[in-house]
Amino acid sequence: MNGGMSLIDLVVLIAYLAGMVAMGLWLGRKNTSPDMFMRAGGAIPGWAVGVSIFGTYVSSISFLALPGKAFGGNWNPFVFSLAIPLAVLVAVKYFVPFYRRSGDVSAYHHLEARFGAWARTYAVICYLLTQLARMGTIMYLLALALAPLTGWSLVTLILVTGVVTIIYTLIGGIEAVIWADVVQSFVLIGGALACAALLLFGMPEGPGQVFRVAADNNKFSLGSFGASVAQPTFWVVMVYSIVMNLQNFGIDQSYVQRYATARNETEARRSVWLGALMYLPISALFLFIGTALFAYYTVQPQLLPAGLDPQAKPDAVFPHFINAGLPVGISGLVIAAIFAAAQSTLASSLNCSATLALCDLYRRYFRPQAGEKESMSVLRVATLVFGFAGTATALVMIRVKSALDAWWELAGIFSGGMLGLFLLGLIARRAQNAAAATGVAIGVLVIFWMSLSPRLSDDWAWLRSPFHSFLVTVIGTLTILLVGMVVARLRPAAPRAASSAP
Repeated sequence: MNGGMSLIDLVVLIAYLAGMVAMGLWLGRKNTSPDMFMRAGGAIPGWAVGVSIFGTYVSSISFLALPGKAFGGNWNPFVFSLAIPLAVLVAVKYFVPFYRRSGDVSAYHHLEARFGAWARTYAVICYLLTQLARMGTIMYLLALALAPLTGWSLVTLILVTGVVTIIYTLIGGIEAVIWADVVQSFVLIGGALACAALLLFGMPEGPGQVFRVAADNNKFSLGSFGASVAQPTFWVVMVYSIVMNLQNFGIDQSYVQRYATARNETEARRSVWLGALMYLPISALFLFIGTALFAYYTVQPQLLPAGLDPQAKPDAVFPHFINAGLPVGISGLVIAAIFAAAQSTLASSLNCSATLALCDLYRRYFRPQAGEKESMSVLRVATLVFGFAGTATALVMIRVKSALDAWWELAGIFSGGMLGLFLLGLIARRAQNAAAATGVAIGVLVIFWMSLSPRLSDDWAWLRSPFHSFLVTVIGTLTILLVGMVVARLRPAAPRAASSAP
C-alpha cells in the first residue's frame, strides 16, 4: 500500500492525520451548542482567525498548480495576489462591520430583507452547489497528485481524506476547523520553504544560478500589458482578481463565518489583513518553487524520468521532485502539507455548508423555533451528508474525468450570480424584487453563454464569446448589477422597510 513512500515518510503522514483527528476530539469537548459549532462562541483570537483565512485561501490545488504554472509560463498568476490589498480595504471598511453588527452567522440572511426569500435561498443553494463541486474537485485532484507519491490508490486517498476531514469537523465544529487551519497553514509553509531551499542549494553553480536561468527565460514576467481581452494579460487578470477577491471577502460564507468567530470587530478586521498579507508572500513562494524547478531541470535534464515531458505536463514536475528530489522525512512533510492544504479547504466547506443548512433552510422553512439539541442534530447530520456527498463526487470523477471542467464552469455560474445580486443590493438602493430577479436571470444567461459558447462547432463560431474565461464572472456580475439598476430606474420606487444591506 505504501510502495511509493519510505517508512519514515509514512510515519510522518500518519502522525499528521492522527493529530488532526485528536485535535477535533479535544476541541469537541466544548462543542455542545449551535453557537459553539458555528461561531466558537465568538472567542477565537484574531491572529488565529487570520491564519485560518489564509488557510482558506490556499488549497492543495494552489500548492500544486501554482508551481506548475510558473514552470510552464511566468509569474502572471501573481497578479491575482496583487489585487488582494484593494479587496481587503473594502472588506475591513464595509463587509466586516456589516456582518459583525448584523449578528447573523449566515452571509445570505440579509438578502431576504433586501429582495425577498427567493434571493436568500438562491444564494444559499448556489453556495452549497459550489462547495459540493469544490470538495469533489479538490479531493479528486489531490488523490490524482498524491497517488504516484504515496503508492496508494485514488479511491484510498479520497476515502482517507474525506473520513479524516469529516471526523474532526463533525466533532470539533468551527473551532476545530480554525485551529486545524492554524496547524495546517504552518505545515504547508514549512513544506514549501523546505522545497524552495533544497531547489536553491541543489543547483550545480549555487543559488544564484536559479535567478540567472529564470531571467534568461523571462520567467519573472507578470504577463503582457497589451489590450487584448482574449488573453490572460496583466489587466485581464487584475480585473478578474478584484472581482473574485471582493466575492471572497464579501459573500463567501467560508470567510464571513470567520468574521463572527473573532472576539470583537477590531480583531475581525485585523484577521482579514493578516490572512490576506500572509497569502501574498506564500503565493510568491509557490511561484518561485515553479521557477526554481524550471532552472533546476533545465541545467540537469537527466534528473527527469524518460517518460515525462515537462513542457507538455508542467503540473507533473513538482510531484516528481517531491518523490525523487526530497530527502526522506522531508518528502513526508511535504505530502502532509499537501494534505493539510486540502483538508483546510474541505473542513471549511463542510462546516459552512452545515451552518447554512441549519440557518437558511431548516430554521427558515421547517422549524424556526428549533432548540439547541435539535439544531445540533441538524448541524451534525448536515456535516455528514455534505461530507459523504463531496467524497462521492470525488469518487465519481475517477470515472468521469471530463466532468471536471463542467464542475468549474458551474461554480463560475453560481458565484457570478451571487456577487452580482449582493452588489445590486449594496449599490442600487432603489432596486426591488423585480429588478433583482431580472438582473439575475439575464446575468446568469450571459455567464452560461460565455462559459459554454467556446465549445460550439465552427459552423457556429460567430456565437463564441470573444472574452477570456477569466472575464466570465466579471462580465456576468456587471450584467446583473447594470440590468438590475436599469430596471430599478424604470420602475417607480416603492416604500420598503429599512435595508439591511451594508
